[in-house]
Amino acid sequence: MTRCLAGSWYQVECPKGRSWGRFCSTSLLMIWMMGWIAPSASSQMTLIISLAGGEPNPSTFPFKMATITTRDGTVVNIGEDLMKRALQYSASAGIPELLSWLKELQKSLHNPPTANYSPDQGRMEICVTTGSQEGLSKVFEMLINPGDNILLDAPTYPGTLTALRPLGCNIINVPSDQYGIIPKALKEILSRWSPEDVRTHNNNIPKFLYTIPNGGNPTGSSLTADHKKEIYQLARQYNFLIIEDDPYYFLQFDKPWAPTFLSMDVDGRVIRTDSFSKIISSGLRVGFLTGPKPLIDRVILHIQVSTMHTSTFTQLMIAQLLQQWGEKGFLEHVDRVVAFYRDQRDAMLAAADKWLKGLADWRAPAAGMFLWIKIKGVSDTQQLITEKALQKEVLLIPGGAFNIDSSIPSSYVRASFSLSSPAQMDQAFQRLAELIKEAV
Repeated sequence: MTRCLAGSWYQVECPKGRSWGRFCSTSLLMIWMMGWIAPSASSQMTLIISLAGGEPNPSTFPFKMATITTRDGTVVNIGEDLMKRALQYSASAGIPELLSWLKELQKSLHNPPTANYSPDQGRMEICVTTGSQEGLSKVFEMLINPGDNILLDAPTYPGTLTALRPLGCNIINVPSDQYGIIPKALKEILSRWSPEDVRTHNNNIPKFLYTIPNGGNPTGSSLTADHKKEIYQLARQYNFLIIEDDPYYFLQFDKPWAPTFLSMDVDGRVIRTDSFSKIISSGLRVGFLTGPKPLIDRVILHIQVSTMHTSTFTQLMIAQLLQQWGEKGFLEHVDRVVAFYRDQRDAMLAAADKWLKGLADWRAPAAGMFLWIKIKGVSDTQQLITEKALQKEVLLIPGGAFNIDSSIPSSYVRASFSLSSPAQMDQAFQRLAELIKEAV
């Protein structure tokens, strides 16, 4: 990457060293080739008279200052000078103080082997995204050409499927159970190819494996450490990336928390998404990507030519809060959030045991917000849930919504325990039990 401060321009160059080209879509390679962009003004450039940028003058902004008080009494003050910055454009990768804090957090929680690699070896890099959904979408657009093969374990998050379908990839479903992806099943799928094919540039070996490793949406399943190790070794053998979409990492109900793919990534082949949505605020829309620098740099460039950056105001708000809390205070807050959702989960399990025993099957999730329920004697829950349950004023999601092909019948329903009170869960499952009895 070359920079010229005097001209206030820089050019992004294609990464050298290890071959990352296999993983990049044609459209993202073109963005690299056309990568002349004007950066935001730097606070370090105080002696330079800049006539370059198109930033609006902060004296025209109506907001002057803000004070935000958290539930634990922490006060975040955004004074006049900080407010001017909060309301202005900022770097596409994220504001420096938040990036610095997040890098230290990732090192502390995951101890990534790539943290001290050189850039061309795939050194760990981070960028802030407008929620983890933006990060996922931009990663998919970076990696996928029409006709590419990709792997995932369905049923899965509909937002992922919706982002993938327009890209024209071939989605290969990997069987899973309550412990997530079954390594033996993945190995069987990959046996269609020879590891020798990896050396062929124009091979059709899957480019990546996508998975939600903790508290999967909708199944609630969580990958074990042993399964992750087996999957990672297969990724090395067949040279595919792993997209570790982990929005429920901080909602694991039991400790110690499971080791992550990032923690075992010696090659720089893991792209990890994290989110503050479940533990600080979903409306602030702040998530972050962690992965090998050559690929994260391309995501950053994609952000520059699309959304430009995540809201500077929300980034500063979160950065100020995290700096006051420190890692210890942050994890104490996480523990309080986990305790709440654990109680919610237990309340839903109690209601299910009370009303649905003999009518349905389910497993207690070890993380997340969802209970995945298989209705006995009902081959497809679509009509039962979208029509009859609504008539009884109960909202659930039919299992077919999480399939790669949503028209395939599913005997499952997803119930969320995040918002409803224990009394509401009890009443909802009583009504569901009545519906099941009527249906069978």
